[in-house]
Amino acid sequence: MFDVAADSYDRYMGRYAIPLAPRFAEFAGVQPGWRVVDVGAGPGALTGVLAEIVGQSAVAAVDPSEPFVATNRERHPDAEVLVGSAERLPFDDGNFDAALAQLVVQFMDDPVVGVAEMGRVTRPGGVVAACVWDFGTGRAPLSAFWTAALAVDPSLKGERDLAGVAPGQLTRIFEDAGLDAVEESEVAVTLDLGDFDAWWQPMTLGVGPAGSWLAAQPAEAQAVVRERCREVYPDAPGIGTAVVWAARGRATG
Repeated sequence: MFDVAADSYDRYMGRYAIPLAPRFAEFAGVQPGWRVVDVGAGPGALTGVLAEIVGQSAVAAVDPSEPFVATNRERHPDAEVLVGSAERLPFDDGNFDAALAQLVVQFMDDPVVGVAEMGRVTRPGGVVAACVWDFGTGRAPLSAFWTAALAVDPSLKGERDLAGVAPGQLTRIFEDAGLDAVEESEVAVTLDLGDFDAWWQPMTLGVGPAGSWLAAQPAEAQAVVRERCREVYPDAPGIGTAVVWAARGRATG
């Protein structure tokens, strides 16, 4: 789903992830002088914001997609950017003051193990934070897409059953991962999408669950989804203003 060119991801989800990153870093409380790791960093939307706060040399980033890692390295040459999974982070215990995962937990093979690994590589008392789009109440950037896709395939679940997408789910994952002082909140991001075509075209690039599903459909099914989406644009929740559930906790060592 994410073995695609970084430019495709930037057009598809980066337009939301980039303005979300500073809000998420603020929620996590990242401070100058810290050493931080960006887990599931993609092409580096959050990596760049963390680098602005603590400096590139104090940032590490991990992602399983080799194209994304290559782009992130180009964009942040002084950061430590590695290929790897959240469930097996290539770092020593207590190596960071904070570990952050933006729009990643829902795609981890085992979210509890992944978050526990984030806690392992964070010093005792350090911050672990993650955020996931609010598919649970329909305020994610792709909520309208999945609603329209149901017109083609009523059996679709879309992304509403992924981990962390509803209130309280991230809190339970964090607590099951052994973190202390867990707090959960909403974080919103608003952007000007221009017109319907500007919103729709990146959906056709084959990125993520939505793009992969759309690419596999015949042309007539794609046309149905497109027109259903047009009917709700731009008033559907999540298209112009999207919301994540964000959680933060403390590593116990």
